[in-house]
This record gives sequence, C-alpha cells and structure tokens, in this order.
Amino acid sequence: MTDTENKTNEDGFTLVEVMVTLVIIGLLTTFVVLNVLPAQGKAQVQKAKGDIAAIETALEMYALDMNNYPTEQEGLEALTAAPAGVSEARYRQGGYIRKMSLDPWGNPYEYRNPGENGPIDIYSLGADGEPGGEGQDADIGNWQ
Repeated sequence: MTDTENKTNEDGFTLVEVMVTLVIIGLLTTFVVLNVLPAQGKAQVQKAKGDIAAIETALEMYALDMNNYPTEQEGLEALTAAPAGVSEARYRQGGYIRKMSLDPWGNPYEYRNPGENGPIDIYSLGADGEPGGEGQDADIGNWQ
C-alpha cells in the first residue's frame, strides 16, 4: 500500500470525537449562561438607578430655573422641550436632558408630582411593568 492509500483511511474525525467535542461545547455554554444571565439582571437594575438619578438632577435644574417642578400633566417631557405656557426666556436652551430614554425593560419612566415619597417621585416599574413586585420585578425609584 502507498502512503496516500493509508492516509485516506485515517483522515477525518470519528463519531466519538465529534460527540465528545459537542459535549464539551455544551458544558462550556451552560457554564457561561449560568454565570452571565444573573449579572444581566443586576446590570439592568443599576442602569435604571443611574437613569433615575440623571432624571432627578435634570428636574432639580428645571426647578431652579422655573421655581417649581413640571406638573404631572407636563411630565418628564418638560425636560426635553418647553411645555406650553412656560417662558422661553427662562427655559434652558436645548432642554435639561438630551433625550428621555426608556427604562432597561422598554417602559417609560414614571413621574409623580407631588410624590408619595418626597416632593417628586421618579420610578421604573421593574421588569414586569406592574406596580410592586420582588427581585427583578420590584419598583426602582428615587426614594431608595
């Protein structure tokens, strides 16, 4: 037999080698998923807290210029564009916040004036989008 004839019988992978490789990849994927997914939930909560702090700061700047917070009817949109009846001379050019973002779960941030927990309440309803809840579904607000 020549070298080329012997080589063709040894080329490729056996079914056992392929199966072992797939099992190893599956175990690695499971390990990564179990360790990364909980961190994603924590990151979403931290992002919501950061967004709420930024919105609260913008509301404080608005209140300094206008001598009061936006009404609930004006809402958080008052931070990006002057509400009707507000003096353009007092309203900060470009607004108080560049863009009103959604919370990490795709819902708008809620605003209450007067607040139940302070002069104003800014909050996210959490992952479930419903009041209350625990864990990822818990409300996140500026009073926490």
